[in-house]
Amino acid sequence: MPTERVTFPGHDGSTLAARLDLPDGPVLATALFAHCFTCGKDIQAARRIAGRLAGMGIAVLRFDFTGLGHSGGEFANTSFSSNVQDLVAAAEWLRTRDMAPDVLIGHSLGGSAVLKSAPEIDGVKAVVTLGAPFDPGHVTHNFSGALSEIRQKGSADVMLAGRPFTISREFVEDVCAEQLAPAISSLRAALLVMHAPGDDTVGIANASDIFLAAKHPKSFVTLDDADHLISRAADAEYAADVIAAWLTRYVDLASPATADGPPEGIVRVSEADPDGFLQDVQSGPENHIYADEPKGFGGTDRGLSPYGLLSAGLGACTSMTIRMYARRKGWPLDHVSVDVSHDKVHVRDAQTNQSNRIDAFVRRIALEGQLDDEQRQRLMEIADKCPVHQTLEHGARVETRPREDERD
Repeated sequence: MPTERVTFPGHDGSTLAARLDLPDGPVLATALFAHCFTCGKDIQAARRIAGRLAGMGIAVLRFDFTGLGHSGGEFANTSFSSNVQDLVAAAEWLRTRDMAPDVLIGHSLGGSAVLKSAPEIDGVKAVVTLGAPFDPGHVTHNFSGALSEIRQKGSADVMLAGRPFTISREFVEDVCAEQLAPAISSLRAALLVMHAPGDDTVGIANASDIFLAAKHPKSFVTLDDADHLISRAADAEYAADVIAAWLTRYVDLASPATADGPPEGIVRVSEADPDGFLQDVQSGPENHIYADEPKGFGGTDRGLSPYGLLSAGLGACTSMTIRMYARRKGWPLDHVSVDVSHDKVHVRDAQTNQSNRIDAFVRRIALEGQLDDEQRQRLMEIADKCPVHQTLEHGARVETRPREDERD
């Protein structure tokens, strides 16, 4: 997944730092991601969700709000309204790249910000919130002990997630004055509300309030036992998968006929999780699966292992070959299934660099139907004519070459 480090001017002219995560193939849609309060563009949830969406052909711009992360400006001079203005500025920058956002995604207070900014950004087809508060003023509970000092002195230094921040009276007044209901009810886009019932930072009632304030089309999906920061890889991957599937109803993700995607006959494998082993496997615009490793070997077990895919290829080819022969002969084959076992483990072999083992696949075939003994015997023989079987038996040569960036 290519990632561009980019900058653009924020609401007050400060330089905002961003990452633009791009698909390996054509850009089918663009999403703008707003991070949680005092977090940043590189928080794990943002990285994982952006990576998964990029694997589905959706470019994602995630940036640090003014005064946070690598962005310029003073956090003490920002407010909820300035976050909304930063989002509008980000959308305008994307428009200059001919990538006007189709989707707005916001996490926690970032979710409130995308709800507020959506009416100001033309062309948005879908909005997604993750653990968002219905009342932006809810964020003040993070520094409730300092509210009295902030009101009396105009500002106070507080510790949030182990880091010092200066919170101004203007920020508190602005965030407490915001009302999201009018913006939500006037949304001209589909809405997906995602929230964890056990979220002890922003209660689940907030999701209910957002959902009830919105007009259709709207959807609600629970994040089950995820924490507020969606810090577990499996929770972030689940959220990304749901978002990608949901978006297909509201955003055209069909690859254009003239797109410079993977050529015919090419299977493209792209890393989806640099901290683990999850891979996006694509063959053309319509076919997508995952590859992964079991949890015991550091993966998340969200897809077949590389050797599992190899066994699957042998099993699928065997079944197809038998079916083609029985169909041509007009034989009464009702159903065929193939069990394939293989004792190698990819991670272990990669670590030990074993190259002198002889691979042994055991294939057990079940044929159902009113077949006589001769027909069954012949179909078992035909299984050995499977092209993948023959490739494995005869061996193959693998050539490795660099691939030029398709956008150059």
